[in-house]
Amino acid sequence: MSELYSKRDTLSLRTRHIGPSCKVFFADDPIKIVRAQRQYMFDEKGGRYLDCINNVSHVGHCHPEVLKAALKQMELLNTNSRFLHDNIVEYAKRLSATLPEKLSVCYFTNSGSEANDLALRLARQFSGHQDVITLDHAYHGHLTSLIEISPYKFQEGKDIKKEFVHVAPAPDTYRGKYREDHADPASAYADDVKKIIEEAHKDGRKIAAFITESMQSCGGQIIPPAGYFQKVAKYVREAGGVFIADEVQVGFGRVGKHFWSFQMHGEDFVPDIVTMGKPMGNGHPVACVVTTREIAEAFCSSGMEYFNTYGGNPVSSAVGLAVLDVIESEDLRGNATRVGDYLIELLNKQKAKHALIGDVRGCGLFIGIDLVKDHQKRTPATAEAQHIIYRMKEKRVLLSADGPHRNVLKIKPPMCFTEEDAVFMVEQLDGILTVLEEANGPQTGSVISENTVCRTKVSAAHLIVDYLREHEHTPPLLLPCLNSAALRKARYGHREWPETP
Repeated sequence: MSELYSKRDTLSLRTRHIGPSCKVFFADDPIKIVRAQRQYMFDEKGGRYLDCINNVSHVGHCHPEVLKAALKQMELLNTNSRFLHDNIVEYAKRLSATLPEKLSVCYFTNSGSEANDLALRLARQFSGHQDVITLDHAYHGHLTSLIEISPYKFQEGKDIKKEFVHVAPAPDTYRGKYREDHADPASAYADDVKKIIEEAHKDGRKIAAFITESMQSCGGQIIPPAGYFQKVAKYVREAGGVFIADEVQVGFGRVGKHFWSFQMHGEDFVPDIVTMGKPMGNGHPVACVVTTREIAEAFCSSGMEYFNTYGGNPVSSAVGLAVLDVIESEDLRGNATRVGDYLIELLNKQKAKHALIGDVRGCGLFIGIDLVKDHQKRTPATAEAQHIIYRMKEKRVLLSADGPHRNVLKIKPPMCFTEEDAVFMVEQLDGILTVLEEANGPQTGSVISENTVCRTKVSAAHLIVDYLREHEHTPPLLLPCLNSAALRKARYGHREWPETP
């Protein structure tokens, strides 16, 4: 495939012309991706990578049906969404059919950030209040209004929490305030929200909205305990606010059994506003806010017209409709359930084998591996996580690490991910974890119980494996550190990458 520039020149030009805060994946050794198909990405040399990162290319990279729909509509018309056109109303009708009946009014935007910003405007106009409750470690977008309610961002920078923002503990039952051994973590975490509301009222403040991802992604693949959303919604609505479910990363069937992740919490829970984005257009920029007729009428009553030049345009709507068609025709929800369950089963076997794995959690094709140095203290294994994602890249598997401690390996691949892909990914992970443990002698053992303290010293493994990558021999000094099996795994991995079909 022809390129405009060599990889070296592309890096140089990026450094010169792209803002320095715009980071790339694997910044220490970035990959230049030139094409992609389904769950695979290819670099400039033709090297194939298994994509376990991309929840944007939801139905698979460059899906032919999505491409066909976009091209067909682009050949006819693409224009301002204020003209009357069938695509936008057909898409709104189809989206509404996937949601509870009362969620029936759509506002189309171009990104999840725009959708969440609009959701806040809807909530504030409807409630007449200003304050927002968000979860610790949450991320809801890059606009100013969303950085303000995203602790994941404002706690990292120089910004301070605004007085209208209230941060509730993330409902994390593995390393959070109330854990799996708590009698009722859902009520305990919900009561913290209730206390925040009470304290706000004492200060003369009023709550407009509680906003949360249906499952926290940047927060570390957190699945709230059953009953939490119902209790929080009750407290927030009693205070005159609304419940906003952010499905930007986790919607459109990613959890498998349900089309929307909030539906995992039961039919008795329905948000007041739902936002969606990333997977909607399979890489094409389209997003949406869906709400109730009552909230939409309140928003209209402000007297300010809302329009979005490109939101819901004919091409975006055609692309969105094609994505819905593919999810259904290829049974991608069923695939997410089958492959996701199988992958979690494989990972739990690795958890029993490797002390670095503290927790495996998730649903469908949204899975997190929480890495720890100590099972009892649950000390985050941050350096180890970074080591692993770079080594996985060398094995042609793309993963990322996130969470407040950057120690959670995130698995959120395109929905066409297969059982063979799951096996390959886990084999590579097993090999890397084994090298880390064998580099430090027999004390880690081949099978480690739940309460065994992880003694892996990642710094030693870093030095050894880095040396092996650059040299064809091993000096005598390093021989005691790695046995022959570990040397083979460090150099060659468990198996060759399967041939491209």
